[in-house]
Amino acid sequence: MSQQPTSKNTRIEKDSMGPLEVPADAYYGVQTLRAMHNFPISGQPMPETFIRAHALLKKAAALTNQQLGLLDAKIAHAIAEAANEIASGKLADQFPVDIYQTGSGTSTNMNVNEVIASRANELLGGKRGDKAPVHPNDHVNMGQSSNDTIPTTLHVAALVEIKLVLRPALAELENALLRQKDATWGVIKTGRTHLQDATPIRMGQEFLGFAGQIERAGRRLQAAENELSEVALGGTAVGTGINAHPKFAAEVCRQLSGWLGIHVHETTNHFQAQSTLDSLAFASGVMKNIAVSLTKIANDIRWMSCGPRAGLGEIEIPSVQPGSSIMPGKVNPVIAESVLMVCQRVIGNDATVTAAAASGNFELIVAMPVAGAALLESIRLLGRASANLAIQCIAGIKATQRGPELVEAGLMLATALAPVIGYEATASLAKEAAASGKTIREVASAKTKLSATQLSELLDPSTMVDPSDRVLPVSG
Repeated sequence: MSQQPTSKNTRIEKDSMGPLEVPADAYYGVQTLRAMHNFPISGQPMPETFIRAHALLKKAAALTNQQLGLLDAKIAHAIAEAANEIASGKLADQFPVDIYQTGSGTSTNMNVNEVIASRANELLGGKRGDKAPVHPNDHVNMGQSSNDTIPTTLHVAALVEIKLVLRPALAELENALLRQKDATWGVIKTGRTHLQDATPIRMGQEFLGFAGQIERAGRRLQAAENELSEVALGGTAVGTGINAHPKFAAEVCRQLSGWLGIHVHETTNHFQAQSTLDSLAFASGVMKNIAVSLTKIANDIRWMSCGPRAGLGEIEIPSVQPGSSIMPGKVNPVIAESVLMVCQRVIGNDATVTAAAASGNFELIVAMPVAGAALLESIRLLGRASANLAIQCIAGIKATQRGPELVEAGLMLATALAPVIGYEATASLAKEAAASGKTIREVASAKTKLSATQLSELLDPSTMVDPSDRVLPVSG
């Protein structure tokens, strides 16, 4: 740990535990400094999205307390102005408290309280570190506790990230997949189950399946947003609402919703809202589910493009960078690989959130900072990875002739003969074709009484990919 700054460059601040030397140019105060000393763990502060959302909560709280006649207008407006600066990205270096801190997030809550109070006093003509006329606890934290504001901000920040980052990215990815569906609808290739040849399928149908995964991810995301919209604010220390005005939480939620274009409302049951992280765990589970969907898509893209000579080679993916430091001309599916790593991280983050949500005792969960940081990272990573996959990979995919060329050689074309000659006879044809290297058409022509015209109709792959348009023949 670095040495204490010299007294020339410090100011003395006191809290209930005694005095400390705080850097003279810091907006944060003694409680933040204690947290910096106590938690030299990762060097990772709480996410910027969280800090900005927490500042806006403090702004809404001050203005609400003014409306309720509890806070002087001059103080409320100074708090609001200072909070606005933080919400716009200013003073970002004044929030150094590590993620791995007190489980309630009290250190971060006080960090924000101290910075807002210090800056508000400066705006009112005072100095950094002053505790009057604006006090970090008495005024900035009025009607609040870390135990209800921290989980509330976690919900608000997650909703903002979903709205601004994840939803637009999923929409972009779904649209890119639908465009590929249209572009490749006429390409008929071999379907695969168990990684083995199956009946023919349109490549466009595969892309339609991918798009359907993303569309349904959006539905599940709505359920997560519904869960996150219910917040703990108003419960203060243990859910009873001590020291908070009965109308405080509803008005703060109204203001936050209007400013951010999201919907948050006070919970109808404060005792569950701040003694659990059930809603956060649910939302994290949805993020994991999205990661599972993206894993399927990214892996299929890798398989379809593998080769190009010795693999499937059914599609060409955009060449975005050299694929090897030793093999010239090699192109790797690097965008898909980056998506897979994001998905692996998100799945791990969900394990973190799950463990954190299970760590509560009585009236409080004591792992809120790490749970919130993990969820916010998952939302952000999924959004950025989805948009990047759409732009740098999906949009530039081109089908090759490899897929259609392999259809005629496929053994599962025989499936179309089963309704005519029966399952056992068809299986025998498929085995002979596999052993001899001949096509199903060639073996069926020699071993059955079906005419060339009948075989042409039965083994037409275009009739196999749209079975609803096909009339099954009557077996003889």
